[in-house]
Amino acid sequence: MALISIVSPCFNEEDNVAECHATVRALFEEKLPGHQRQHIFVDNASTDRTVAILREIAAGDPSVSVVVNARNFGVFRSTFNGLRYARGDATLVMLPVDLQDPPELIPEFVGLWEQGYEIVAGARANREESFLLRTSRKIFYRIVNALSDFEIAPDVGEMQLIDRKVLDAVLAHNDHYPYIRGIIASVGFRRIIVPYRWKARKRGVSKHNVLMLVDQALNAIFAFTRAPMRFCTFAGAFIASMSFLFSFASVLLWLLRPDIAPRGTTTIIVSLFFLSGVQLIFIGMLGEYVTSIQTQVRGGPMVIERERINAEPGDGKSLPGAQAASKIRSLSA
Repeated sequence: MALISIVSPCFNEEDNVAECHATVRALFEEKLPGHQRQHIFVDNASTDRTVAILREIAAGDPSVSVVVNARNFGVFRSTFNGLRYARGDATLVMLPVDLQDPPELIPEFVGLWEQGYEIVAGARANREESFLLRTSRKIFYRIVNALSDFEIAPDVGEMQLIDRKVLDAVLAHNDHYPYIRGIIASVGFRRIIVPYRWKARKRGVSKHNVLMLVDQALNAIFAFTRAPMRFCTFAGAFIASMSFLFSFASVLLWLLRPDIAPRGTTTIIVSLFFLSGVQLIFIGMLGEYVTSIQTQVRGGPMVIERERINAEPGDGKSLPGAQAASKIRSLSA
């Protein structure tokens, strides 16, 4: 009998958490009766009744664990911290409570895992979203795969069932802003991809806006590739070469055909603004790396917890940054 852990991040999802719990519980009772369940809800400091509902659920179901953050640390940090509480032989990395990623796939994922696959990754082959978002995602995956040393399968998100040894490899990463699907792809292991349809949200409002998606995309690019800085190097060499050729051509034309040689302040102003813009872009890229390094070097906990219910670290050890939660831990009893 295997224990399957499921991590569900949530923020202001009072309309969805109860249905998510009931759906997963019914799936295990009907289609996975020979397996145990650990459902970990990680709340990002919700301001509605989400936490109160989760307390009620945990009080009546010992298979449910709840971790409540002291503030909103973002979905990736919150989910990664939730993975530390997974005790399962296999773990579903992320099942958002809005159920846009269909929980009905869990039995199929478990079956493939039992066949020997160490990573069963769901791919959002069809999305009930706008054409602009679909196109932007495709462009993003092509950029990341073209620039990184390993492949992140297009449309694969965090809905992945991973074996315990894969989870241990993932948790060994000390990353202040973890890009989880990239980390899973980087560790290797035997993988199979299962396509599915990503559903439109039925209740509540999505907490992901365009700026958040851009931030996640930039984090992936700067965390897993050296391409931005290498691009700066190549672009700088190219611009310097073009500037040298332009200067040489200007002098040559001045000597041979002074009537058509470039002159005047217009050329100087255009060149100045062009090179200044290029420099600002390069400084911005460098700043992304410096900011990431500074955040990592400063250390500190990835997440500060306010409360834990039925939750202990998967390895039985205390978690960095969880001291506050240990003092005010709330037990289901």
